[in-house]
Amino acid sequence: MNVREKKQAVIDELHEKLGSAAAFYLADFTGLNVKKVTELRARLRKEGIEYLVVKNTLAERALEGLDVPQDIAAFFRGPTAVVIGRQDPVTAAKVLSDFARENDDRPAVRAGVVERRAVSSEDVKRLAKLPPREQLLAELAGVFEAPMAQLLLSLQAKLTETLGLLEALREQREGA
Repeated sequence: MNVREKKQAVIDELHEKLGSAAAFYLADFTGLNVKKVTELRARLRKEGIEYLVVKNTLAERALEGLDVPQDIAAFFRGPTAVVIGRQDPVTAAKVLSDFARENDDRPAVRAGVVERRAVSSEDVKRLAKLPPREQLLAELAGVFEAPMAQLLLSLQAKLTETLGLLEALREQREGA
């Protein structure tokens, strides 16, 4: 396999990964030593998130033809890592933010793409503050459940009241 074919293979693989991702973030890893990068990779891997460092020109070419904002390619400048979250955009943002908080704001998230929309580094920080998906779903279920429970209690009270009235009517008729 010659150099051109190897580069094309890298482009094709990255194109596939970015195309199937729920979210990906571009981060500047300058200032992190090998030990810290290895620690970050391990944390991300534990959550099912991929961390890649590829040449910027290859990454820009991998974006071609994807349904993502093409201006995201402008963020491929200098040392850039691509953090790919397959299912949950929030988990990747949380891991990156938590790690950066512990390591003098490194890696610095430049931008990202979540659900095919460009997000800024500030948006990524806000995403990281969201509760986990399961908790959000539980809260949403609670929001839907409360009115149903109130309706059920109201119907049950009316049913009990109606049964009481019918019982009183029956007693009245039996007494007459």
